[in-house]
Parts: sequence; C-alpha cells; structure tokens
Amino acid sequence: MDTWQGGGPPDRDRDDAGWMDLALEEARAAAEEGDVPVGAVVVRAGQLLARAHNRREALGDPTAHAEILALSAAARVLGGWRLAGTTVYVTLEPCPMCAGALVLARVERLVFGAADPKSGAVVSLYRLGDDARLNHRLQIVGGVRAAEASALLKQFFQVRRRPNG
Repeated sequence: MDTWQGGGPPDRDRDDAGWMDLALEEARAAAEEGDVPVGAVVVRAGQLLARAHNRREALGDPTAHAEILALSAAARVLGGWRLAGTTVYVTLEPCPMCAGALVLARVERLVFGAADPKSGAVVSLYRLGDDARLNHRLQIVGGVRAAEASALLKQFFQVRRRPNG
C-alpha cells in the first residue's frame, strides 16, 4: 500500500497536507472524467486504505461521491464497516449524505480542503460531524489545501458555464 513519506519528524500538519495532495490528484481525475472535481482518501496509521473521486456521471449514480466510494473501498480492505482509527481527507467539505456516512462508519477524523457554503454539512450549513445528539463525533480540520481545491472547482465550473462549454 502507498504511504505518505513526508520526511523529517512526524508532523500532523505536514502529513495532512501530503494526504490532501493525494486527494487533490483524485479530484483532478474526476475533472478529467467530466465529474465535479472532488477527491477523497482514507488513511489509518500512516497507511493508505482507499482513494476515490466523484463518479456520479460515469456510473449514473447519485450516491457515487468521492467520500462514499472511498469509505466503501476502505471497508472492503478492512473487512468491515467500522472504520475506527481512520482519517478521511476530502477536497471539499462533505454534503449531508457524506457527512452522515462518515459518522455512521465511525471515522475518527475528517480533514477537508474547501468549505462548501451551499451544501457543506460539517461546518457550513450543518454540523453533522460533531453533533452531540449523534452516537459518534468526528475530529474535524478544515482548510487544508483549500486554495487548490477551490481553484479546481472554480475552473471546472467556469468551463461548463461558457456558452460552448
């Protein structure tokens, strides 16, 4: 399996940025396939468990968000649905469906890039990841590589909004 080799002493911020770079690679792959550029990776103890990108267009599936696909792949690797001890890196703040899946999968930590003021469900519109009424809460870190993630999204939608785009 791939692991992030950041060099030097362990540094969570550097590791977060390195794993987010991998999620950004996935987001670029989504854009190349004509889907909204969102990428996700699932990591546990420095080991990459899964990586995925949005595939709604390719699969014709409204649930084929990067996070859902990455969670499913990680569950297959681990042999069960409980993803305790994992960190999910995603380039865009998760929507309600994906935030709910992160909670239900018992993900320990979420690191996201750009906030999503239109449908973000962990800090922008809702706080599903740390709602005390739910049976599990996530540690949440936002804004990691946010400028790069935002730029990918803006570029993607600018091309689609052109008259012949």
